[in-house]
Amino acid sequence: MSVDGLIEEFGVMNAVGVDRDTREAVEAFMFREAELLDGGQFREWLGLLDPDIRYVVPVRTTREDSAGWVGAIAHWNDDYTGLEMRVLRGETDFSWAESPRSRTRHFVSNIRTTAGPGTDELTVRSNLLFFRSRGDSGRWELLSAERVDVLRRTDDSLRLARREVLLDHSTLPIDNLSVFL
Repeated sequence: MSVDGLIEEFGVMNAVGVDRDTREAVEAFMFREAELLDGGQFREWLGLLDPDIRYVVPVRTTREDSAGWVGAIAHWNDDYTGLEMRVLRGETDFSWAESPRSRTRHFVSNIRTTAGPGTDELTVRSNLLFFRSRGDSGRWELLSAERVDVLRRTDDSLRLARREVLLDHSTLPIDNLSVFL
């Protein structure tokens, strides 16, 4: 049976966790965010964030007896002010980690949306393949991750209220983590 047939037989809610309009709005939000980040439109990207955002990139471990993540430390653990400071610093002459500026591409796929945790919130899990090149060397870098986001509904839009980026790497294969994932 086709996906459309399953959706007709069992209903959109059972097939994807939320109604079709919500799913399409979430996908549009995710793709717009990737477009802003890849286009270097970081101030506009800040406009997608909820004022009480928490943006976390935890450190992954490879020990057999651990849960896979170090709870006490993270590559990033920022609130709105911290993210805004990263954007503002990137606009100065003192952003050496981004000189020359990164050329990026966010490949966002396998977007899965469910209701909650709050009544006005959605949990969105997605896969990310992140590409970066810099300068003229021909060298490039890739990161792979799962993102777990909470999007908050406002009167007229969605806002990113929480992002946890679960990297598939325990040792980062890039020179620095000076970019938004």
